[in-house]
Amino acid sequence: MGYGDLVHPIMEEDTNCLPCGKKRKMPLCVLFKDARNVLKMDELGSEIAQIAFPAAMALTADPIASLIDTAFIGQIGPVELAAVGVSIALFNQVSRIAIFPLVSVTTSFVAEEDTVGRMNTHDDENENMEMGLAPNSEMKELIPKFDSEKITHSSALFSGGNSNMSKFQHEKRQIPSASCALVIGGVLGLVQAIFLIFGSKPLLNFMGVKSDSPMLNPAQQYLTLRSLGAPAILLSLATQGVFRGLKDTKTPLYATLAGDVINIILDPILIFVFHWGVSGAAIAHVISQYLISLILLWRLIKKVDLVSPSLKDLKLGRLLKNGFLLLVRVIAVTFCVTLAASMAARLGSTPMAAFQVCLQIWLATSLLADGLAVAGQAILASAFAKKDYSKATATASRVLQLGFVLGLVLSVVLGVGLQFASRLFTKDINVLHLISIGIPFVAASQPLNALAFVFDGVNFGASDFAYSAYSMVLVATVSILCVLILSASHGFVGIWVALTTYMSLRTFAGFWRIGTSSGPWSFLRTMSLSSYGDNL
Repeated sequence: MGYGDLVHPIMEEDTNCLPCGKKRKMPLCVLFKDARNVLKMDELGSEIAQIAFPAAMALTADPIASLIDTAFIGQIGPVELAAVGVSIALFNQVSRIAIFPLVSVTTSFVAEEDTVGRMNTHDDENENMEMGLAPNSEMKELIPKFDSEKITHSSALFSGGNSNMSKFQHEKRQIPSASCALVIGGVLGLVQAIFLIFGSKPLLNFMGVKSDSPMLNPAQQYLTLRSLGAPAILLSLATQGVFRGLKDTKTPLYATLAGDVINIILDPILIFVFHWGVSGAAIAHVISQYLISLILLWRLIKKVDLVSPSLKDLKLGRLLKNGFLLLVRVIAVTFCVTLAASMAARLGSTPMAAFQVCLQIWLATSLLADGLAVAGQAILASAFAKKDYSKATATASRVLQLGFVLGLVLSVVLGVGLQFASRLFTKDINVLHLISIGIPFVAASQPLNALAFVFDGVNFGASDFAYSAYSMVLVATVSILCVLILSASHGFVGIWVALTTYMSLRTFAGFWRIGTSSGPWSFLRTMSLSSYGDNL
């Protein structure tokens, strides 16, 4: 089947694309393809759900744990709540600089390597069948059913190796990107821990917590202790990237839930029973992260051979090159969000406490859409590896449509629910008043947030890392100017207007790439021309 044969059937059924208003199929219409089937549980819908739902639950588990920390600490007082808010914002943003490029690149590379490996295995089997090496049904009846362990033992004797080792190598997959990701994750985790522990005070000063601020001591305590868990966090998230590439999001979910349950149990014990305050909350979080890391490594060792046969197979150059592009992107994102938190901290402990609650909810709910992004990335990476552009087109359409629907649902739920749920985080009347002002922004921006997150997954699945980096630098530049100008003129409200503008620009950048059918989506232009020519 040639390329023209592949793309022609895809477009023939969609020549009357209503959003475009004419017969010719435009690339942007891919976003509206089969929109009536957005919630249909067909083969593609089931595959997306099986990956997205556990991924979304795992991704939201950590922010929910942070929300629980916030709720417990909010009972101590507004100063402690604001202090922990600054520390969490700083820790999360520094972590994202290391985590996001590593996890995103790992997911795409593992998905590609796993797909290519399966294709090669399938090709070898077909070649053996053509050469007559596979036994036919009559031969199978004549071959006795030996015990698998005996066969393995015999093979080991002929190869001069150990029987257990032979079986071990046979069962595991050779995926060099997995080993590479874990090595880089472990090193980055140690670097991050050292950086945050020794630089906690100047970093907090940059965030607006000055030496004479009552927030400084609790913020520094929390940040220093929580930084001890940085190696575990980066290692566990690198491992999650491997599992996502293998389209297994259930294992990370179970590990994350186990760790967060421990965190929730330890929080009240260490905070109130042992009277360790914010330090107890940080220690509980660190213990939970090391537990998650150990569980994931234990499960991964059973699936993947983590000892690569050679340094060349690690493909460090490719991972570092694309990781650097995403590093640029994450720095732009991080600086924008961190600057917003810094501007809130400069307004005082009360605005910062309210901003912390709104921001944690904003991020936690938005990460539900990141589950769809993970599903889209894994499926798209496999589709592009196989050059299955029909599957790539359908997947991009479906996950984006699902993201928009999810955003609308979250908008309604948060708009109504947060009016009552805000009292779970604090009883301070001034903080509650500012939270009520932030609720409309948190709720109304959910459709934009969902689309922006899903577009990230679509771009990463297409290995479009360069566009993701450069477009985000432009978006962040405009957004940072908005944060500086609007926070100075409109305070708390101005910060949220700027963040909403930031998410709007991210969404527009995603639409632009597919709409212009450039980069990895250039095949959409060929599909459009093919469909248009057939209709003349």
